Amino acid sequence: MKKTILLTGATDGIGLATAKMLLEQGHHLLLHGRNAQKLADVASDLSTMIDNASIETYVADLSNFSDVKKLAAEVIEQHKSIDVLINNAGVLKTSHVTTSVGLDVRFVVNTLAPYLLTRLLLPLMNSDGRIVNLSSAAQAPVNLDALAGKIQLDDMGAYSQSKLAITMWSKIMAQELTKGPLVVAVNPGSLLASKMVKEGFGVAGHDIDIGADILSRAALSDEFANASGQYFDNDSGQFAPPHQDALDQRKSEEVVKAIKKQLEQYT
Repeated sequence: MKKTILLTGATDGIGLATAKMLLEQGHHLLLHGRNAQKLADVASDLSTMIDNASIETYVADLSNFSDVKKLAAEVIEQHKSIDVLINNAGVLKTSHVTTSVGLDVRFVVNTLAPYLLTRLLLPLMNSDGRIVNLSSAAQAPVNLDALAGKIQLDDMGAYSQSKLAITMWSKIMAQELTKGPLVVAVNPGSLLASKMVKEGFGVAGHDIDIGADILSRAALSDEFANASGQYFDNDSGQFAPPHQDALDQRKSEEVVKAIKKQLEQYT
């Protein structure tokens, strides 16, 4: 059955590979990118490569909460429902580590923006819908002062904490959405051949389709049908425990409370 799927961060890396895979399966893709020209070029290339590719494009800078709200509004205007939201967009290294309101870009793009976008789009999603959140094998205890922009972390510190934070809110949101849609956090695989890996670690990386395959499966396959609130570790190829802090209900609730506080303050 043809699904309508919103995929953020679709212009390169795992996002682009996932978009190609899902289009080849015949689904309707809402592709998000930050750069309008790059997004247009990607959509054109995919349309040339794949017969009858069904694509819409949406431009938004996810480090800007106003852009996130605008993205959601545009999707809501165009669609009565969507089946899947894949929060793939992420950042590790950037020349501007703080946003205009003083928050860390890594926490905003990797944690806060996906939370806001998901909340805004929930009314469009049916009980059998799916929200797939990009986690990582790199997870570290969340410093709430760092999440609030009060202290600045190094690249890997901010990235790994932001990825634990999205894993935590995935679990808490799944607990709230008892009737669906399901929410799952996925480590797509370590050191895949993405721009982020090349910038962050200076290595070429493994086959990017490893990540695209698991995101496609998380979005559509029966193996994830009862996986809401769980964490899938694609390095081991199975559902597995995330960082121990994500198994701590109190700590997870504290992180979600901090996320909500920032969004209430800045949106």
